[in-house]
Amino acid sequence: MLIAIAVATGVVGGAILALVAVQVFGVTGVGKARRLHRQIVEDAERDAEAVRREAQIEAREQAVHLRAEIDAELADRRSAVVKVEERVLAREEEVERRLVEVARRDQGISDRETHLKSLQDDLKEVKRAQQAALERISGMTQQEAKAQLLQRGEELARHDLARRVRMLEEEARAESKRRARNLVADALQRVAASHAAETTVTVVELPSDDMKGRIIGREGRNIRALEHLTGVDFIIDDTPHAVVLSSFDGVRREIARLTLTKLIEDGRIHPARIEETYYQSKAELEEVVRQAGEQAVFEANCGPFHEELQKTLGRLRFRTSYGQNVLKHTLEVVHLTGIMATELGASVRTAKRAAMLHDIGKAMTHEMEGSHALISAQLARRYGEPQGVVHAIEAHHYEVQPQTVEAVLVIAADAISASRPGARGESLEHYIKRLEALEELAAAKPGVEKVYALQAGREIRVIVSPGEVGDEEAVLLSHEIAREIEDQLEYPGQVKVTVIRESRAVDIARNHGGNGDGSAAHEPAQADVA
Repeated sequence: MLIAIAVATGVVGGAILALVAVQVFGVTGVGKARRLHRQIVEDAERDAEAVRREAQIEAREQAVHLRAEIDAELADRRSAVVKVEERVLAREEEVERRLVEVARRDQGISDRETHLKSLQDDLKEVKRAQQAALERISGMTQQEAKAQLLQRGEELARHDLARRVRMLEEEARAESKRRARNLVADALQRVAASHAAETTVTVVELPSDDMKGRIIGREGRNIRALEHLTGVDFIIDDTPHAVVLSSFDGVRREIARLTLTKLIEDGRIHPARIEETYYQSKAELEEVVRQAGEQAVFEANCGPFHEELQKTLGRLRFRTSYGQNVLKHTLEVVHLTGIMATELGASVRTAKRAAMLHDIGKAMTHEMEGSHALISAQLARRYGEPQGVVHAIEAHHYEVQPQTVEAVLVIAADAISASRPGARGESLEHYIKRLEALEELAAAKPGVEKVYALQAGREIRVIVSPGEVGDEEAVLLSHEIAREIEDQLEYPGQVKVTVIRESRAVDIARNHGGNGDGSAAHEPAQADVA
């Protein structure tokens, strides 16, 4: 290839030089050009021959070098193959040697197994002979002895287990009572609550008795307008310098009070002015309700609530339950629940939010059907409260069974707030009827001689005839009376039934939260027998 390129290069160069010579020297230099051409061609041929020889020599040298490398590599590979063959042969010899050794061991193991089998057969015969001898000496079979041993072991284990369970129950009961008392006492001591009670009437002071006639108006048109707009009864009687506003709806009663106060201050009392003043007072009260809700949320310190929930909470300021202000009761339950949740390591935020909304259904009108606990849960669910909060709300009067610690804490805090001294009030007539119902229920039982309702109906002492009621019957009697009180009567808080026979008392304490509106809740009773 190099020779061909050199020859071609020489030919082309000679041709070019010839052409140049022809052009330079013209026709007269043709002979000279020919000689020059021949000389160039000869030089080119000599150069090409030299290049060809050099290329052949180089090619021979490369071939020799390559052949030497191939021979060296082949020699290395032959040496490696020889080494591998040697290792394989050594491995084969090692495997054969081990196979011989394994075969020898297998034979030894087979011999040992045969000997062991014969020993096992001999041992079985010896055991069978020993068992027969033991059965003959003891006079019972193996199954009978095993059954007797198991029965004895079960009796001992059952006795020890019963003793251990009784001891653990006593310790757990004593410890739970102690911790519960400490927890409730600590929570009550840390919550400062007002004991003032509110009623369903509002008294508006008048500057003079002449104002009563102006409030009534000509042919009663003013008082009819007032009652129609506000939905409140205006009682104008012989009470000097006063008008009584009566309504179970605290919001309406407050609007009526503001309206009447503004009319008395203005002096102009006629239907048109009454309507104008009513709507002004209604707008003012809505602002008061909103501020009351915001203030309650701030005091509760359990996170923000939806704006509609805040407004509804503000309406609780004008709601009462057995004379107890519902908003104050709600805040008291929030604080009690938060303290107890902190002590028990429960979710403080969930417990306090559930306590904050547990009675919000009482602010709704009759248009929403259902108990206030279910209505409160519906409102909480509607405005995005977590499921744990909703469950604690709807379970605080046992509409559903409580499944979380926070739900139980809300139940306990609600019962504590409702049953503490001075929290709620009731009429004398209702109080007497409740005591009479408790005494009549207990007195109807056979063998009961006397019944005394003590501590405002929170304890009943039943004196029975020793000849008709024994100790075990006294325990059952106390349970029956407590269960019937729970099923048939309405009561808040705890009722303790004590059955007395020959200076021995059987007590049962119904740890019952009761409903905020006085209806009985359904919680399993816990009995203490003394």
